[in-house]
Amino acid sequence: MANSQAPQGNHDPAGSTQMFRAFVDDAPQGQQATATSGGGPRIGLIVGVVVAVAIVAAVAWLALG
Repeated sequence: MANSQAPQGNHDPAGSTQMFRAFVDDAPQGQQATATSGGGPRIGLIVGVVVAVAIVAAVAWLALG
């Protein structure tokens, strides 16, 4: 039986490993840049949630009062 896992022809498995490592090395830099710019929208989201809760509380207070 032939081993189907063995590379065939002139295929160099190290080439794909090197490309994968380059991809992994580049990925944290992109995520870090996104994380540092994500502070503004996160604060806006928190403020929006607080405002929404305040509006719901005011409507409930008016409905019950």
